[in-house]
Amino acid sequence: MSERRRDDQREPRDFIPDVRDGLTRAERVVIWQLSVLERERQGRNVPTAQLYGRVVEHVDMSVEELQRILVRLGARKT
Repeated sequence: MSERRRDDQREPRDFIPDVRDGLTRAERVVIWQLSVLERERQGRNVPTAQLYGRVVEHVDMSVEELQRILVRLGARKT
């Protein structure tokens, strides 16, 4: 299993809001991967664990950070 980077080694650009709309790169990756997975699953709900696996391929973040982003973006349990 890969070792996680310490917080001081993370990419700051992933968590700085864009001036255009206030979304961070991490949030954009979450939205993008959620869209891809929804298409792959033919519109069915996407499990958070599956989304997390896709997101961490692009952005170093914890499960808690993903959950905070999902709440901020308006995700809800069904």
